[in-house]
Amino acid sequence: MTSTPYTVADVMTTEVVAVTPSTGFKDIATAMERWKVTALPVIEGEGHVVGVVSEADLLPKEEFHEHRPGLIEQMRRLGDTAKAGSTRAENMMTTPAVTIRPDATLPQAARLMTDRHIKRLPVVDADGTLKGIVSRADLLKVFLRTDEELATEIRRTVVDRLFPLSRAAVRVSVDQGIATLTGTVRDGNPIPLAERLTRSVEGVVDVHCRLKHPTDAASS
Repeated sequence: MTSTPYTVADVMTTEVVAVTPSTGFKDIATAMERWKVTALPVIEGEGHVVGVVSEADLLPKEEFHEHRPGLIEQMRRLGDTAKAGSTRAENMMTTPAVTIRPDATLPQAARLMTDRHIKRLPVVDADGTLKGIVSRADLLKVFLRTDEELATEIRRTVVDRLFPLSRAAVRVSVDQGIATLTGTVRDGNPIPLAERLTRSVEGVVDVHCRLKHPTDAASS
């Protein structure tokens, strides 16, 4: 493991189910059911992403199949009405697609999903070619790192760097993702930074920083 932030490329799924603009309604619905996904990227050419078709794009057909809305409602919901009469991805998809680059950080991906109210993002290169897909569940993968793995990274990237003379006196423990730093260090100035850096380690849920320096120990 490195101390660099995790990126989308670290957690994305690279085997992606996609459709083309000419893919029909039933084939889209079948693919969603088979692969247990709620949205599919729409690609053309050599994998260039031109849109995304989701369950929300398919639902108008079911809704309008049951009843025909009045003229005023049709005018208000012209987009849904058009989708209800469509049979191909190119007429139902949302375009342009909201995408993200492989080198984006996980917080950037999470923020984009939250801002745009979406659950999955196509991952594309600089040319807009599909490289993978990242979902909300993928962003949570970092929290599956073991406590031992987290403790090792905290010691190497935080304790050893900030407290080279006191590192033997610092104890790092992690329980269920909650990191605790205890011990007495010669220099207390880096203690606030140590807490911030520990909190930024991917997979850490919370931090209890109980480090002290001689002045604290003498006054306690």
